Order: sequence, then structure tokens, then C-alpha cells
Amino acid sequence: MKLLEPGAELDGFTIEECIHSGGMAHVYRVRYSEGARDPGFPLAMKVPRMTAGDGAENIVSFEVEHQIMQVLTGSHVPRFVAAGDLENVPYLVMEYVHGKTLEHWLEAPELPPVYEWAQLGAAVAMAVHSLHQQNTVHLDLKPANVLIRADGSAVLLDFGLSCNALYPDLLAEQLRKAVGSPAWIAPEQVVGVRGDPRSDIFAIGVMLYQLATDELPFGAPRTTGGLRQRLWMDPPPPRKLEPGLPEWMQEVILRCLEPEAAKRYPSAAHLAFDLHHPEQIVVTERGRNTRGTGFRTHFKRWLKAAGMHYQPSPLPVHQIEEVPIVMVAVPHKDVSDATLYSLRQAVARSLGTRLGARLACVTVISPGQTSTSSDASSETSVQRKYIANLRQWAQPLDLPGQQTSYHVLEASDVAQALVNYAVGNEVSVIVMGAATHGLKMQRFVATVPIKVAMEAPCTVILVKQALPFELLAEQAAGIKPDLKHEPDLPF
Repeated sequence: MKLLEPGAELDGFTIEECIHSGGMAHVYRVRYSEGARDPGFPLAMKVPRMTAGDGAENIVSFEVEHQIMQVLTGSHVPRFVAAGDLENVPYLVMEYVHGKTLEHWLEAPELPPVYEWAQLGAAVAMAVHSLHQQNTVHLDLKPANVLIRADGSAVLLDFGLSCNALYPDLLAEQLRKAVGSPAWIAPEQVVGVRGDPRSDIFAIGVMLYQLATDELPFGAPRTTGGLRQRLWMDPPPPRKLEPGLPEWMQEVILRCLEPEAAKRYPSAAHLAFDLHHPEQIVVTERGRNTRGTGFRTHFKRWLKAAGMHYQPSPLPVHQIEEVPIVMVAVPHKDVSDATLYSLRQAVARSLGTRLGARLACVTVISPGQTSTSSDASSETSVQRKYIANLRQWAQPLDLPGQQTSYHVLEASDVAQALVNYAVGNEVSVIVMGAATHGLKMQRFVATVPIKVAMEAPCTVILVKQALPFELLAEQAAGIKPDLKHEPDLPF
């Protein structure tokens, strides 16, 4: 289809200008024609290329995007407005989002500081997590398809290669080859497995590698053999190319780029969590290595990949549910040992046997506790004190295979601080002590647990105080329990 001319009208829309010409579609700025209602936001129209030399995937991807755009919601995707059918002129009209794509940072004369582009990566991960919560996997993430708004939030573009678990996968049904952008495609996509949410995490890892080194980890192969190498090959460690890169960042990048999906971050929310809290990242040999993976390891992987049978992709929502981020609010004053014990038991039940789940231990202190001295070292010592207490509280949980982090928040409004933390870190479950006031008092006073339960965007478990069984036995025998000597209590 030839380019539409500025001023032309199509189904009540007036074409203004062509703002992008890609291999699969043209994108135009448009507006409603005279007399039509104003949607309240600028519009863009996407028209697929349909010339004789264009492949069938152009039309199939248009159908996929038409199908998916209508069901996606939230601030991380453009709002859907209208669509034209294939019999006349196929098009999609959606919100035109102002911002800069990630290409802007990659094309700049100098790469931004590490902590700046780490936040860009976190914003992309949060947007991807929102997509996965709607059972959709993007499968074509690359710098040109990620838009960053002025407020730092990310918007994802171009869903023509995406997969929604609740709808037929038209690309899998009609095309028998791997589809995607060669530089960013995940290993499982190379062999035709679509719909695994961890494929998007791999693509984020490629973009982080680009931001760290200004190079692509696997180049831009054009042959099937070149693409298959990522099934067993690791890229050169980023710190080999950029020695000044922090070890924690290499740890994050190379975990995203693991050939096997099960070894990557279990969800995009976990990736965003690490990028938001780099001080909590446990650096392994993966983050320290500057020599690269040896031939022996690559050869073993090659043998394994040659006979590997890939499993069907997990439903994105189920994948997220299996690896929740659990936050426990641990009080630091006016709390009994029995309450601390009960919180531990509730956390252990919430985590269960779900390997890969993350536990965030949080306590909230008043700003005055660190502002009594202007000395920065004094503030640091206060933070260390409370973090040490949290570590001691969590030690009896003994959580092998699960990541635990510790956070001290400063706020005068405890409930709001906890809710803000839960929202900002995509927390799935909040565990906290129940209010000690009676029901009559709670009618007049909104306690911290009640406020959190009312405003939190996730499940909130309120834990009532319970004594350990051995102490209950002592109480039944008439022996007064000595709670002050319960082992492993931090306060």
C-alpha cells in the first residue's frame, strides 16, 4: 500500500503526517475529522505494508495486534481507539504517546550513568510485568518498541508478534519459522516456543547489555545457525568490555541472558526489584567473572540443547503467582515476642515451597530517628541497626533458594509508606500484625493494618498473636511463660 498523503481522510480520520516507516507498517499522526468528538488525547494510525514483496506475516501480525490491543489496559500501553477491516483499508488507531524510545539513549554520544539506565531498565520491567499480568507476552521487545515518558515510566509499542494466552496464537498457527528481531529474540523463540514470559526478560537483558557496553551480546545474526548459538552460548561478560561496570549490574544482565528460561528471573517484577534495590543483590561468580564462559561448559550446553525437548510455555499469570514477592511488615517497638513469632510462622506459610519467591522484610521508622544528627554516618548507623534486627528476625526462617532483602523506610505515615512500597515493587502479598485495638475502637480509629488492608493493591494477611506450642503447653500446666527468652528474637 502506498503512503497516505497529508490531508487525506479515512473513515472519519484526517491524516497529518507519516512519523514512522518500518518493515511491517507505516505510522501516521491523525486527528478526527471536523465535527467528530475529541478523545482528549493525540492519535496515531498504524497501517500495515501490503505490497507484493511483503510477507504474509505483515497481515497476520496486524490481526494479532488488532486482537490484543482491544483487551490490553493500563498506563503501559497506548489506548486503543478504532480499527479498519482487511476488505477495505486495514489500520489501527491508538493513543499517540509522547516520549523518547530507548534508541535515544543508545544513539547519544555518551551512554548515561549506570544508575540512570538501571532505572530505565526497571521502568521497562514494570511495564512488561503489567503486560504479563494480562496474560500477554510481547515477544518483540527492542529499543524501538519501548517508549519512556517524561516522568520515567515506560510504554510498550508494537504488539504484532505478541501472544495472549487466552486467544489463538495466529502466528504459531500460520507461520512455521521463528519470528522476532534477531538481536533480541530469546533462545526458546528460536526453536518455536512462544508465550513464555521469561522470553521478554531475555530481551530486557539484551537491552541492558546494549546500555552497558554499546554492543549487542549476540550480534545481529541472519541465519538459523547463528540464532541457535544462543541456546548454549554466553555473551562476553559486560565487565570484560566495560571494566568500570558494577558487579551487581553484570549479575543482573547475565541472569536475564541465561540460555535456559528457568535460570532467568522468574518474573519481570523480580528483575525490577533488583534494579530498584541494587544494594540488596547477592553477587555470585556470574557477576565477578571477566573472562567469559569456557569451551567445556559451552560444549556441554551444546550437547544438552541438541536433544532438548522444550516444554509448553507457562500461563503468564500462573508463572507470576508461583514466584510472588512477599512483603512482611516487622514492627520495631511496642511489640511482643509472640507477635514476632506469629509473623514468622505466617511468612513461612505464605512462601511455602515456592522456590524463586522473594521475601522483603520491611520496617518503618519515624524521620526523627535519623534526623537527630546531621552526620551522615549517624544516619547510616541507624539504618544498619534496624537492618541487623530484620536479619536476626528472619534468620530462623531458613529460606534456601528464596531471596530475602531488608528495607528500612522513613515515614511519619506508616500505613502509606507500606502501601507505597507495595505498589512500587509489585508486591503480591503483605503480611503484617493485626490491630490490637478492640472492634469498637476500630470503628472510630483507622489503625495501620486497616489502612493498609483498605488501600493495598494486593492480598493482605493480618496475623493475630499466637504463642509457640511449647509455651502453650507450659501455660496449660500452670507455668507462666517467659516470652523474653524465646530464642532468635531481634528486639
